[in-house]
Amino acid sequence: MKTSDSALVDRLRGGVHRLRGDSDDYAPLLDLIGDARFVLIGEASHGTHEFYSIRAELTKRLLVEQGFQAVAVEADWPDAYRVNRWVRGADSDRNADEALSGFSRFPRWMWRNTVVRDFATWLRGHNRRSDRPAGFYGIDLYSLHTSRKAVVEYLETVDPSLAAQARERYSCFDHFHDPQDYGYNTALGINETCQKEVIEQLIDLQKKAAELASRDGIAAEDEYFYARQNALLVRNAEEYYRTMFAGRVSSWNLRDRHMFESLAALREHLSRRGGPAKVVVWAHNSHLGDARATEMSRWGELNLGQLVRTAFDEKSLLIGFSTNSGTVRSANDWGGEDRIMRVRPGLRGSYEEFLHDQGERSLILPLRGNNVNTEWLSEARLERAIGVIYRPDTERSSHYFEARLAAQFDALIYIDETSALVPLEQSAESQPEEVPETFPSGV
Repeated sequence: MKTSDSALVDRLRGGVHRLRGDSDDYAPLLDLIGDARFVLIGEASHGTHEFYSIRAELTKRLLVEQGFQAVAVEADWPDAYRVNRWVRGADSDRNADEALSGFSRFPRWMWRNTVVRDFATWLRGHNRRSDRPAGFYGIDLYSLHTSRKAVVEYLETVDPSLAAQARERYSCFDHFHDPQDYGYNTALGINETCQKEVIEQLIDLQKKAAELASRDGIAAEDEYFYARQNALLVRNAEEYYRTMFAGRVSSWNLRDRHMFESLAALREHLSRRGGPAKVVVWAHNSHLGDARATEMSRWGELNLGQLVRTAFDEKSLLIGFSTNSGTVRSANDWGGEDRIMRVRPGLRGSYEEFLHDQGERSLILPLRGNNVNTEWLSEARLERAIGVIYRPDTERSSHYFEARLAAQFDALIYIDETSALVPLEQSAESQPEEVPETFPSGV
């Protein structure tokens, strides 16, 4: 380590809050949160137990002590809404495991794991005891086919003629089992797009809002909102899959704009019942850390954290995670079996190495405001991001990017050595091993 870095590490030791496993662990974060309406809590991988468990425990504090009303996650809207119905008291599913069974596509372990199951079980109990029940919602946009089916099913219960019209419009997608096939064929001009049809369907549903949402009170309003968000998702997903083949920047930006649009709509929906709603967001650091403080901005990419900060400024708080080494649950190819992989120690010159060298194994690093941490963490360093695929053999190019930590997050939670997430279904291949060359990480 360089002499200058050694001096900075010494300064760092005085600006951290050590996690000791007691009730005061999250005090610095709760102080920072204050009256924020959005608290975005990240993860440095999609398969690390500690990121999920600490995020869940902090979220419980926000729901119980600070009146937050929703958890919005990097997940498909229909699958998460099934969980939402269950945590709010519906008995169509017998337990949290069943309520999470909608998460059936790769990567299942991202939401079908023991931490999310236990959190959902806790949330159902919390809602039974609380006069401010909280929901569980998805803000991602991959569920094109599931969402169009949900729109039709909803309309069949309220207006069969509208359902028939929606079914006819959405039949435009019937030739494509995989939405990526739709995107590929339309990008090449082999097939006509479904853009006109999905926009017309969303507009018609919005025109009927007052009628459809007011028939049976709050329950009907919730079900209309569920259907409208599905129609919005179909529209945005149709565009997303068309832009996939135009380049990463276009599709990434569209996806994160959809997340922001969904988050804003959710807050507006919940706020109609008693003042401005407060929402916790769970997603990867790559979506929640302000893109303007990373290489992403040089590529023309934006993200959800940037959009939330721009729109809500001091009413938002961005919390990231980091680790130096340990194990992670990941796949060695897209759609492949999950397995436990060894996470290599942080590269020389990275934030991961820097945080490891300060000596504390578990800590919170407050970053908002003019304090001792923001000075030395304002320079660009390497930072690691692991998605659902981990390729340590090409780790520098596959998983590291430059970032200015103090501008990227308002606080960082660092756990020096972490362990792999435990899925509800154990794969036969879930054994520790190093992975061969695979696709770049998916976040």
